[in-house]
Amino acid sequence: MTTPQTTLTRPVDDATLRKAFSVRERPARPSALSASLALAWRALLKIKHVPFQLFDVTMFPIMMTVMFTFLFGGAIAGSVGEYVQFLIPGILVMTVSMISMYTALGINTDISKGIFDRFRSLPFWRPAVLVGALLGDSVRYTLASFVVITLGLILGFRPGGGIMGVALALVILLLFAFSLSWIWTLIGLLMKTPESVMMVSSMASFPLTFASNVFVDPTTMPSWLQAVVSVNPITLAASAVRGLMHGTVTSGDIAGVLIACAVLVGVFAPLTMYVYRNKNAH
Repeated sequence: MTTPQTTLTRPVDDATLRKAFSVRERPARPSALSASLALAWRALLKIKHVPFQLFDVTMFPIMMTVMFTFLFGGAIAGSVGEYVQFLIPGILVMTVSMISMYTALGINTDISKGIFDRFRSLPFWRPAVLVGALLGDSVRYTLASFVVITLGLILGFRPGGGIMGVALALVILLLFAFSLSWIWTLIGLLMKTPESVMMVSSMASFPLTFASNVFVDPTTMPSWLQAVVSVNPITLAASAVRGLMHGTVTSGDIAGVLIACAVLVGVFAPLTMYVYRNKNAH
């Protein structure tokens, strides 16, 4: 029987061991803001690689604006010129609100591809994944807003509030879209497929949009419907945007949309974060 030969190695001194395992200083953990901005930039890069995503912020607003202006202008206001003054602020809110649904679609697609699992393993503020997606989509909302306003000016829209009124209206609109997006984000986390996300989001979006003051003055509606329309967040946003653009805004209009934004974020942001943490826990 042969005894295996044992090879003795020389002990390694401490200095050699430290040198072998020495690494550069670990990078500092990114702040919540930097992580959110990095993921917002990621959302914008998607547009660069998939330019078709620009369709919903260019062709969709043009189609909706032209269609409703010429279909309803004569019947509701007597002329396209009169109706466009009322419609453009409302169609602006409607367009941005409907485009905000695509936030849920993008998040659900990331989940189905396993990208969220990768984000879970990275050492950064976890809500940055959701906040970054919402911030990145704000650029798309802005682009859609400029498309609608430019087309409105071509069709004869003349905002009485001037440039300042339009700028403030866009700020209010972006704040509202950011708040509303938390609803779609929650849906995106709950649904299993992108197709189901679009179906559920559309079913929730259309009643909100059409049961509002986007197209007509609510005073022409039955009293019970007026009560529903008056508390619709789309109505509150459209009233504030319309008032700012025409220089007729009241403190009640501004307070109404700000309260709506606070309620949307206060209710749906915690629910979304709860579902997000629970989803990543499995």
